[in-house]
Amino acid sequence: MGELESLRVFLAVAEERGFAGAGRQLGMTPASVTRAVAALEERLGVQLLLRTTRQVSLTSAGAVYAARVAPLVRGIADAASETMEAQGITSGLIRVSAPMSLGLKVLPTVLSQFATLYPQTHVAMTLSDRFVDIVEDDYDLAIRISGPPSDKSTIWRKVCRVPRVLVASSAYLAQRGTPEKPEDLAGFSCLSYSQDAGIEIWELSRGVSHRSHRAEGSFSANNGDFLARLVMNGEGIALLPRFIVEDDLRSGHLAEVLPDWTAPEIWLTLYYPPYAQLPLRVATFSDFFEHYVSDTRPL
Repeated sequence: MGELESLRVFLAVAEERGFAGAGRQLGMTPASVTRAVAALEERLGVQLLLRTTRQVSLTSAGAVYAARVAPLVRGIADAASETMEAQGITSGLIRVSAPMSLGLKVLPTVLSQFATLYPQTHVAMTLSDRFVDIVEDDYDLAIRISGPPSDKSTIWRKVCRVPRVLVASSAYLAQRGTPEKPEDLAGFSCLSYSQDAGIEIWELSRGVSHRSHRAEGSFSANNGDFLARLVMNGEGIALLPRFIVEDDLRSGHLAEVLPDWTAPEIWLTLYYPPYAQLPLRVATFSDFFEHYVSDTRPL
């Protein structure tokens, strides 16, 4: 194993705080990772890592060494990617943040097809419904489902609208009755989508009529799939993106509530750090993702 590869392995172990985690990240066995780090320590004559039964941590010398070599390794990788991109070859690492529900339902197929066309590009996907700071957290791209963008420090572009529907289980409605107007929602358990245990406000419109409803119920959660499962269990009504509940609506397990009333638009949006120009690998992935969502699997 070359010295550059040994450095990459060492930095992965430091990041993952373990040989098994580094092996999963790099596609290596834990034993191969252990040998690579041991060989590096032997060449340097310095112990870089403290190994215990619970975790692996950097020694003082290891911390200093990691701080010095990490920018070099990253710079070499960036230089290789930039050189290849200058020749029109898409390669290198793309760090992407995406919402959990979209990631589970849509992105596996996107990534599989993208890998077939661009095998020299590695996509590191992080799924979270939290709005990450893509500059602070070092992402190349964030996929978000939200209202109008408010972050002035990033570049963004809208991909498509994401329709939302009020839904409840058919069994719940059969037992409790069906709301006929927004005011009727007060008699039902309404589940909130919330990042901080707050109460979601549903702003509903029909033509020139507008109503607001506090979604007060037994549960709130920060994930749409989780709320959908609660709704399936008969726990109440939730306002969810249609792509999350489409199959259950089609099967009849869920039913739309107040279908003539609509919530404010939310969009599937791509966010980028303030690049002077999008790197080729990021632009290629963005275009591929947008084409897939717009033409192959509309939300």
